[in-house]
Amino acid sequence: MNDIASNPASLDGGGEPVRLPGGIRSLKELAEHMAGRDREPRPEEDAGFAEPLPFPFAAIVGQQEMKLGLLLAVINPAVGGALLLGARGTAKTTAVRALVDLLPRTPRSLCFYGCLPEDIEQGGIDAVCPDCARKYAEGKPLAVLDRVRLVELPLHADLDDVLGHPDPRNPHRLRKGILAQADRHVLYIDEINLLDEAIVNTILDAAAQGHYTVRRRGMAATYRARFVLIGSMNPEEGTLRPQILERLGLRLWVQGLQAPEERLTAYRRAQAYHQNPRRFVEAYAEETAALRAEIQGARERLPKVEISDEVAAIGLQWIARLEIVSLRAEITLFEAARALAAGDGRTEVTPNDLRRVAPMALRFRRSAFMQDYAAQRQEEDRFLATLITPKPTE
Repeated sequence: MNDIASNPASLDGGGEPVRLPGGIRSLKELAEHMAGRDREPRPEEDAGFAEPLPFPFAAIVGQQEMKLGLLLAVINPAVGGALLLGARGTAKTTAVRALVDLLPRTPRSLCFYGCLPEDIEQGGIDAVCPDCARKYAEGKPLAVLDRVRLVELPLHADLDDVLGHPDPRNPHRLRKGILAQADRHVLYIDEINLLDEAIVNTILDAAAQGHYTVRRRGMAATYRARFVLIGSMNPEEGTLRPQILERLGLRLWVQGLQAPEERLTAYRRAQAYHQNPRRFVEAYAEETAALRAEIQGARERLPKVEISDEVAAIGLQWIARLEIVSLRAEITLFEAARALAAGDGRTEVTPNDLRRVAPMALRFRRSAFMQDYAAQRQEEDRFLATLITPKPTE
């Protein structure tokens, strides 16, 4: 290289020729040699990426309550999501990941910042980045229809990851966090009982409101967060705070398969899936498509589904007898029953709908502490009443 630099004409006939290694005769050959283009091509190495092919939802053996509850949660977001409770190896995560193949397509932004046409419809042209504002003015699309994604929240995530933070490429603009990226998708929190409490509270507040506001370094932005929230946990690894448990809609108790024939069938299917995932998924393609169509039809039918006062009174009696204080019990119970009716092709909730969803909607809502606390307050109130009630002589 030093010879070439000191005598640049040596390779084209000027001056003394320079000896180059490996029989290289020109600058072009030298450049190709250094870039590796003159070497024999090597086979591409596996970079560790795998095409996501979830285990088919229809292939999951048994677990009827878990599967029904998850379907109700995606049919009607007003149910409030779902919490899966069960031991390890009971197909909780497998079932959640399988949901993405059952949901209709949703708009996916083509922008680094996640801008969508509805941003402009709701907040004007200033609600999107300059590039998207220009594309919108030129009539170019800001989004395309894409499959619903499963956004999994890692246990090591911090608040900046969840809410958003200043963009390293543009310090004057906030970059969307996981909650905003999960808008219109499914947000899954595995081992939710082990997640930092501040992050869980933030997620639950955003899920309840459908949006959130983040402020960083004098900047502020409001993002939509309309996602189906699903959590899972193994009670052996710790409990969930009551205030967090209260905010999750359906509580799905996931037990291991009991019948030997079911366990054998589950093993055979798992074996077939791991040997050839694509062939196994294709074997259930027709059932998956049918389920997807049913869910889409149920979503479209849901606004027309009504629950009469007479049917609602039955659920209210159950809640009263259980001594459940929170009004979220009625919301989850009635909205799950509406989703079930919509899934069955009906527009009227029946008492049987309430019976089918009641265990999922009402379990773990009784609080022995609150019942004892309320009893103590009532006793104190009775004593105060006798104390302050005027006597006949007074």
